[in-house]
Amino acid sequence: MLKKVILGAFLAILSCSASTAYAADTQIKVDGISVVSDVKPEFKNNRTMVPLRVISENLGANVNWSKSEVTLTKGNMKVILNLNSTSAKKNGEKITLDAKPYVLHNRVIVPLRFIAETFGCKVDYSNSTVTVDTKPLVIDGVKIKALQYEYHMTMGGVVQQLNGNAYNEAIYQLISKNKGTKVKAPDSFSWSVNPDTPGSYYKNGQYNFLDEKGKSVKQYDIYSLVKAFPAELISGLPDVLVYDASEDQWYIFSNAAGDSIGQMINKAEKNGFLKVISNNVA
Repeated sequence: MLKKVILGAFLAILSCSASTAYAADTQIKVDGISVVSDVKPEFKNNRTMVPLRVISENLGANVNWSKSEVTLTKGNMKVILNLNSTSAKKNGEKITLDAKPYVLHNRVIVPLRFIAETFGCKVDYSNSTVTVDTKPLVIDGVKIKALQYEYHMTMGGVVQQLNGNAYNEAIYQLISKNKGTKVKAPDSFSWSVNPDTPGSYYKNGQYNFLDEKGKSVKQYDIYSLVKAFPAELISGLPDVLVYDASEDQWYIFSNAAGDSIGQMINKAEKNGFLKVISNNVA
């Protein structure tokens, strides 16, 4: 009897050790990029369980957790989960998860299959790596490989590339859907601030959506009004403009959308989706 107890205890310890090793070694990759998570995926009841927030946010969604309810939103999609329940709602319709979400180290953990079904992406677990592959952004029938983002400072410029499909799509939608009224080109516009011409604009950033060969499919340039003049000289001028290089057309642009793009790029950089191509800032 004692031998059976000892053997049972040994097997339990071995099982826990294997589970711990799985959690410690497992990585998460979204669109080929390793993402950092303070809670690793784990295998529980024959299901691969993953941290919801770190994956969802890198797929362009927002996650809010209040008491035992978790709300996941992206565009027109809204999913409500209940902790320790397989019952959930997606846009008001009931759905059933194959495993109950739970909390681990203050992080909501969900079955990997739920990620696939929610975001329409391909998921897999192999060689200690959880992979999540999403559909690329398509513009005018062309698949977008990366977003090339360029900005200039007083003494040089920086060119970066963003390779996450969800980030690229989110930024493209922010620009294309927030183009306002068509306007004529400003009398003065450039990368640098022109302090001599009232009504001049300086370029905040250039956004090139590139195909698989690195060719630009769509280019947008965002400009801000130079405000170093008396108010009466620039009264009535839009604060922000966007230039659609593909159409050779200027539009009034949303200041809030510009701020959202900046936040999106900062998040992409923090999560490893942004890499520097060149930097000649002195």
